[in-house]
Amino acid sequence: MNTQNSMKTALLLGALTGLFVLIGSLIGGTGGMIVAFMFAIVLNMGAWYFSASLALRFSGAQAVDEQQAPELHRMVAQLAQNAGIPKPKVYIIQSDMPNAFATGRNPANGAVAATTGIMHLLSRDELAGVMAHEIAHIKNYDTLISSLAATIGGAISMLADMAFWGALFGGNDEDNGPGALISGFLLMITAPIAAMIIQMAISRAREFVADADGAAILGDPLALASALQKIEQWSQQRLQMGAVPHVNPATSHQYIINPLAGAGGLVDLFRTHPPTEERVRRLRELAQHRRAMGAA
Repeated sequence: MNTQNSMKTALLLGALTGLFVLIGSLIGGTGGMIVAFMFAIVLNMGAWYFSASLALRFSGAQAVDEQQAPELHRMVAQLAQNAGIPKPKVYIIQSDMPNAFATGRNPANGAVAATTGIMHLLSRDELAGVMAHEIAHIKNYDTLISSLAATIGGAISMLADMAFWGALFGGNDEDNGPGALISGFLLMITAPIAAMIIQMAISRAREFVADADGAAILGDPLALASALQKIEQWSQQRLQMGAVPHVNPATSHQYIINPLAGAGGLVDLFRTHPPTEERVRRLRELAQHRRAMGAA
């Protein structure tokens, strides 16, 4: 399952690249395509380099030392050792919402953050399952993968804009008539949407990988499955009460469950996380497989 999702990530990144090349060829100007791509790389790599500090700042996370949160530090240290990476920095977010996320451009600069809500809601084993999932994100360089997807997606949006404005103000009337203008407009609208759908699919694939790898790091897939169910139940209860999650949309995609996610229909194409029930089902299947292998 892990290999399948890794292959899916590679294929989706390839699809983004192919979409970029296609738009570049439609524009016909390789020079402009290269400039737009390089500019997108600079912007997104800068965002990737500073992503950890920005995510922690926007979420209101506060660093805690071993005296302030000894149990959480011991848990993170043990899981990081199991994963074979340096111990991430530990942060706590003062929020009733049960959630957690990881950030950092590489394992040497990793950080994990947990809300006070998740620490109160979950048992120790369930919290360990969540932390193992987040450490798997750090180990798998998921921030880098997301940045690569964002780089290509940003370049696609720039090229789509170039295609539209080139058709609108181009000097060759024969090549830039009403048909070219309409094509440029449609490209400007549809290309970024297609890129976004692919980016969200990459994010969902990485969540499945982090679930499986986190279960291996902890040695217990059911701990995360139980945690996900509790968090989902809490979120649904709050939504039924009409409560709106207090979370910055810029960081919502990083959490163990996206607190701003919709459900059903076309909305699923734009989900940053897979449906919780699907994640739980896969984790239970993984647990059954582990038991079967142990009994063999």
